[in-house]
Amino acid sequence: MGGTGGTGDTGGGEDGRPGDAGLGDGGPVWGGGPESLREPVAPAEGKLRRTLGFRDLVVYGLLFIAPMAPVGVFGTLDAKSHGAVALVYVVATVAMAFTAFSYAQMIRVAPQAGSVFNYARKGLGEGPGFIAGWMAMLDYLLIPAVAYLFAGIAMEALVPSVDRWVWTSIAVVVTTLLNLWGVRAAARVGLAVLTLEIVVLLVFVVAAIVVLVQDGATRGWSTPFTSDRGFSLAAVVGAVSVAVLSYLGFDAIASFAEEVTGGSRKVARAVLFCLVLAGVLFVAQTYLVALLEPVGSARLAADPAAQGTAFYDAVDSAVGTWLHDLVAASKAIGAAFAALAGQAAAGRLLFAMGRERRLPRGLSRTDSGVPRVALLLAAVVTLGAAVWAAQRGDGLDKLVSVVNIGALSAFVLLHASVVGWFAVRRAEGAPRWFAHVVLPVVGAAILVAVIVEASGTAQVVGAIWLAVGLLVLVVQRGRGRGQGRGRVASG
Repeated sequence: MGGTGGTGDTGGGEDGRPGDAGLGDGGPVWGGGPESLREPVAPAEGKLRRTLGFRDLVVYGLLFIAPMAPVGVFGTLDAKSHGAVALVYVVATVAMAFTAFSYAQMIRVAPQAGSVFNYARKGLGEGPGFIAGWMAMLDYLLIPAVAYLFAGIAMEALVPSVDRWVWTSIAVVVTTLLNLWGVRAAARVGLAVLTLEIVVLLVFVVAAIVVLVQDGATRGWSTPFTSDRGFSLAAVVGAVSVAVLSYLGFDAIASFAEEVTGGSRKVARAVLFCLVLAGVLFVAQTYLVALLEPVGSARLAADPAAQGTAFYDAVDSAVGTWLHDLVAASKAIGAAFAALAGQAAAGRLLFAMGRERRLPRGLSRTDSGVPRVALLLAAVVTLGAAVWAAQRGDGLDKLVSVVNIGALSAFVLLHASVVGWFAVRRAEGAPRWFAHVVLPVVGAAILVAVIVEASGTAQVVGAIWLAVGLLVLVVQRGRGRGQGRGRVASG
């Protein structure tokens, strides 16, 4: 694929830099030659191959995000937001923009696999770094489960005689095999799938506009932004806590920082590009489908079982079965490959935490540059969660609500890491106060507000997961693992 500049294991970054000696067992580990002064090299037992270019990163990001991601959660968001579903995505895009900016700041500081786990270690210390990785793990392991479930729901809509859990299981097996094959091969297949999704999305947009011009809207033209049953800011913010699920793929791009050629700036650009494009696509399609929705948001709220298929039902009644089937087939394939990208990111997070001795060391094993042990563990966890949810009537709603709490908590620590690295530690001289303090603090405040408005189930699960993580951290420190276990020098 275009944009790759080589396939070596140690391609350098233009802005990596040596930093905190002492994080490793015996000091920083650096590659030989001039590049050794620029970007750290992974130790031999845990090395990833640099084969990805900018386009590969965008493909992975958009695959994980999925151009038609709102299809699966449209009904839930419409019900929760009192019909202001397009506004939900506007707010969610703005909220995630702060997070994307903080990612862009920290990617160049620590251009390594592990994403927020490594960023928090740099900016806040080893303990907060572990907690950030631990909370992100809840997100990265369960997001693919949600995507697999979406694929199962879509396939069941096409072939009702086969239960969704069967389709879900098939999707897990196929995408896991692709991930085990290697990140480059998966990216090639992913590009074809992404192209298909974009074509189907364009067909939907054109068909929806034609129907709206000919027949008019079933709801008021402004209601997707103002509500169809009384505007409620709390309802919109509560729905945002679910809507952020649609965006979480943009942060997963950072997990491939050790596998990209050309340096960390390329990763930062891909993160921001994917977020902006996704926001435009999400607002446009939810606005259109809300105008076509034959039932009000109150009715959807009263019937949770109908929320998962609300998008398909609206398309079926307004346009016809042919578009319903086309969207369902595209969503089935697209969701499965969104899970592929999510599973790959989860594997990189487990790999990075294993390499730093924060999880079992075996997770850092690689085979031909592929973290297969970590990928298999991620596959087993996501398979179990997805099949469990597929067999419950409220499985989708419960799984979606739980997933986001881990990501949002990790994002708060990401923002704190920016402040810690640039403003508190002043590791790069005088900070730029607007970029390094104001924006991260505002971003963290928005996320805290979203967490407060999240479902009670999500908050309880998040609190329990956090408590377990703190217990693990205490045990590790008691065994002498609390400090000084970094194996790759952070820059």
